[in-house]
Amino acid sequence: MSGIEGKVIAITGASSGIGESAARLLARRGARVVLGARRTDRLEALARAINAEGGSARFRKLDVTSLEDMEAFIGYARTEFGRVDVIINNAGVMPLSKLEVRKVDEWNRMIDVNIRGVLHGIAAGLPVMKQQGRGQFINLSSIGGHAVSPTAAVYCATKFAVMAISEGLRQEVGGDIRVTVISPGVTESELAESITDPLAAQGMKDFRRISIPADAIARSIAYAVEQPDDVDVSEIIVRPTASPY
Repeated sequence: MSGIEGKVIAITGASSGIGESAARLLARRGARVVLGARRTDRLEALARAINAEGGSARFRKLDVTSLEDMEAFIGYARTEFGRVDVIINNAGVMPLSKLEVRKVDEWNRMIDVNIRGVLHGIAAGLPVMKQQGRGQFINLSSIGGHAVSPTAAVYCATKFAVMAISEGLRQEVGGDIRVTVISPGVTESELAESITDPLAAQGMKDFRRISIPADAIARSIAYAVEQPDDVDVSEIIVRPTASPY
């Protein structure tokens, strides 16, 4: 099945930012989207808006750090639409700080959401796609998955991990399942709101002055999805033209 129309696409972290923009765009292009996140009030409003515009959307509360929750989310998508064609592992957090500040709880949160969340999406979706004989994972890394900067050591480590996991998955699944990594540069989102360290927060405020809209990343996701089944767009880096990184 080439193109976007008719595909069942499950999106984590769909309540805002890139996830929300991707859901809206893919639904407008004919996909049936299943939205997952912790904030069900936002998911409900988004699903209602998509359905009112003639699209097809469902939603379910999701904590990507729980494998059981992720399996239930993918199971829900199958129950509603009969299959799962694409899983977009988008959920992420970014509480930046220097290592010397020792915000260990925040380090662990990034590891749990940014790495385990992706692994749980793969663990839940891979048996389904193997059974179907087709499918696609789209994993959100970052420009931070290519270069490390001060205050971002742990965050960058999680995004380097997404790159490594995705490449390993691509090599293992052979010709049946496509694997795409999207690496956004600085993008409008709520990620920076999780930064509790004043120094890192100010640095990110300055950096985000050149941010691009989340819709720019959504378009790159759509591009990867719409390719024919024998074409795997392995990686896309999308960043502001003015970005020095």
